[in-house]
Amino acid sequence: MVRANGAVSLRELARVVQTSEVTVRRDVRALEAEGLLDRRHGGAVLPGGFSREPGYPQKTHLSAAEKSAIADLAASLVEEGDAVVVGAGTTTQELARRLARVPGLTVVTNSLLVAQALAHANRVEVVMTGGTLRGSNYALVGSGAEQALQGLRVTKAFISGSGLTAERGLSTANMLSASVDRAMVLAAAEVIVLADHTKLGAAGMFQTVATDAITRLVTDEQATADDATARELDALADCGVQIDLAPLGGGAGGSDAPVHGTGSGPVHQTQPGPMARRSGPPPGGAPLPGQRRPGAHGGPVGPGGMPVRMAELGLQRGR
Repeated sequence: MVRANGAVSLRELARVVQTSEVTVRRDVRALEAEGLLDRRHGGAVLPGGFSREPGYPQKTHLSAAEKSAIADLAASLVEEGDAVVVGAGTTTQELARRLARVPGLTVVTNSLLVAQALAHANRVEVVMTGGTLRGSNYALVGSGAEQALQGLRVTKAFISGSGLTAERGLSTANMLSASVDRAMVLAAAEVIVLADHTKLGAAGMFQTVATDAITRLVTDEQATADDATARELDALADCGVQIDLAPLGGGAGGSDAPVHGTGSGPVHQTQPGPMARRSGPPPGGAPLPGQRRPGAHGGPVGPGGMPVRMAELGLQRGR
């Protein structure tokens, strides 16, 4: 399955072979020792350091619950009347389904899946780029797509990719997709990356967005359950990336509330609210791409204005 899809989750492996995730995790660990695959938190990828991009049918089954939770939280960052650009991917497709309920929205996209999700939305204008169709992910790529994005100015860009690290930023396995995503980033005042926990610490061949150009990361709460991914979150936060953790299972408060963090030191928990689950600076005065708002690197603070770390906030990491 890993060879066919490029990546697979432990949950999917357990379902296919009809055994427990504990057993699958042990077997994956043994295969990694033989050099047959590389473990990632919650799954496995082909060996060699760079993750291969699975096709759309495979992607739809990978981390489905996590993608849904991420899309819920990301949609709360969009306000009535916004103009946004949304990249290709199954997570951004989930986001688009939720954006259909935001009135007065303008969405620019190179994704046929995103456009389809918004096709019948009332009071949502959809603008498609040109370009050449890349059938594996139903996205328009190439010079036509990139030229359509030149001169564009929107409030936010929502993009995904194959992997995310503090060292390389967001990356993907396809050169043409990476070029279009970079054009989207240049068009946006804020760059919001949507990446589930299995992509943290992974690296695609082509860099899409450097870490210092990422405004915010929306990931799922499982990212804090493993030491490796939690350290990656720490490193991203130290680079000034605001971290939002989407709860799995939903709820109105307590441990099910979305978790947010800004800058050095990852996250703290806040009470959710429709269209208002956010942290960091208030709207307005958006920076140019690659720039930061004043204090963006200051991080979440505790009493007395001192930065706080994940361990100090009592968030538990898995072993």
